Amino acid sequence: MAANRQPALAYPAFRHGLFWVFAFLLLTLIYGTAYNSYSLGITIILMLLPVHITYFYIISGWIIPRFFSRGKYVQAVIAVLVVMVCMACLYRLFEIFISNPYILHWYTKRNVKLNWPQMDESWWRQLLEPLDFANALERSNVVVWIGVTLKFISLWYERRQAATQAELNFLKSQLHPHFLFNSLNNLYAFALDNSPRTPEIILELSNILRYMLYECNAEKVPLKKDLDILHDYIKLEQLRYEERLELNFNIKGDINGQQIAPLLMLPLVENAFKHGAGETIGVPWINIDVLVNGGQLIFKVSNSKPDCDVADSRRHFSKIGLSNVEKRLALLYPARHTFNVYNEEELFITELKLELYEGSKPVV
Repeated sequence: MAANRQPALAYPAFRHGLFWVFAFLLLTLIYGTAYNSYSLGITIILMLLPVHITYFYIISGWIIPRFFSRGKYVQAVIAVLVVMVCMACLYRLFEIFISNPYILHWYTKRNVKLNWPQMDESWWRQLLEPLDFANALERSNVVVWIGVTLKFISLWYERRQAATQAELNFLKSQLHPHFLFNSLNNLYAFALDNSPRTPEIILELSNILRYMLYECNAEKVPLKKDLDILHDYIKLEQLRYEERLELNFNIKGDINGQQIAPLLMLPLVENAFKHGAGETIGVPWINIDVLVNGGQLIFKVSNSKPDCDVADSRRHFSKIGLSNVEKRLALLYPARHTFNVYNEEELFITELKLELYEGSKPVV
């Protein structure tokens, strides 16, 4: 299977190349219109483009990371002003020595007379001409500050993504020890009884932990794989309850080829076992229903209610696992999911509806 390919915009070199193509076309339009000749405009842009490029990378590659990103805003403003004046001077020097003589030659060659007295003055006097310098200041900044604005947008987006990823990693780090703690408690109970099923439990637990530690680092995993791990966990719990638990696990729809963020369903089932069946006297029951319809997943877990009053049973839904799932859903599937908890008289229900991919059937 071929490795997942990143979109072209994910590569900085491509984004920068795309921007400078846009800048070249924009400047060509401006200069070509001004000179009434796009061939002349293109030539002049090629002469002046190195100034724009130098200007932009001084700001984006030096001033922003060295001053702005470190919170040195006063130094950043001073540095920008100094560089702005220097680049305007450089722009004027390129005009005086390169582009303006070429423009004069281009029009003279076509028998067009130009009234351009500044060309007869010394380069020093041309450089200090206030109006021409102001024009150079304006022309040298147009494209550069479009690029700088895009740079700031990119930095904001990267920081937002980094913060989101950090929060997701934190939520995952909470989930792993929470699950491990509960599973080791079960293993401890079997070990105390010298149960012959203890090796089987250890094997099932190692499979689940291997998945959690090594395969769940991906943003998405196959839905079938996540459901297989869920089935392994259910088998692990059934060993503890033996014949005392009534459990139904139903899957409808085509789960092949679908992708999902890992470990969104497991905490719901774990919650039903630990705080539902585990606290029910008599014969507890759990129903797990999975329905995949196109790009929509409906995952519903219902279980018998613990033998306690309604006020005490509210804690059933305040555990780490469910809170963790809600936060992860908000980050991974914003506006593409609904997550409901129902506290009925004789049962608890958790229901997750999820759009597995953007553009699939809306969650209602």
